[in-house]
Amino acid sequence: MSIQEKRNSDFFLRPRFSIDLKENPEELLERITTYLKSDACIYRSNVADKHVFIDIPVRKSHFWSPQLHFEIVKVDKNSSTLKGLFGPKPQVWTLFMFVHFVVATLFLGVGVFAYVQYRLGESLVFPIAILVALPLIWLLLYFLGSIGKETGKNQMKELHNLLITIIEQ
Repeated sequence: MSIQEKRNSDFFLRPRFSIDLKENPEELLERITTYLKSDACIYRSNVADKHVFIDIPVRKSHFWSPQLHFEIVKVDKNSSTLKGLFGPKPQVWTLFMFVHFVVATLFLGVGVFAYVQYRLGESLVFPIAILVALPLIWLLLYFLGSIGKETGKNQMKELHNLLITIIEQ
């Protein structure tokens, strides 16, 4: 079976890919589910409708371990597209998004505070310092995410290879 895979740029913290397959989507999902439930599979998984989540085994898992989520989309009766996404575990992603939300809210709040200070003729040293620091924190968060992605890259490849192995069976 020939696999045609498309990927997005490595710039993204949550890499996406899609694979076009000449296989009935229901049969493909059944084959994947059967393999993931077998004793030969050491990975943790969850299947909901046509969405499949695969995690690294607990003994090999760490804070930056990725999770593979893919959906099987029906193109027609005998072909399907597998749309996948690598990302951090939901808890890690939620933490990152919460911190981003806090930084964004602080940026807006301090921006208003700086404007009020300016209109009152007060010192702008503190608000301007914070307004400079918050984008630096955003950059730090991005680089931490990149480091995490790099740390989990081997496990990402492991999950991808698992998926290709299952598909090629």
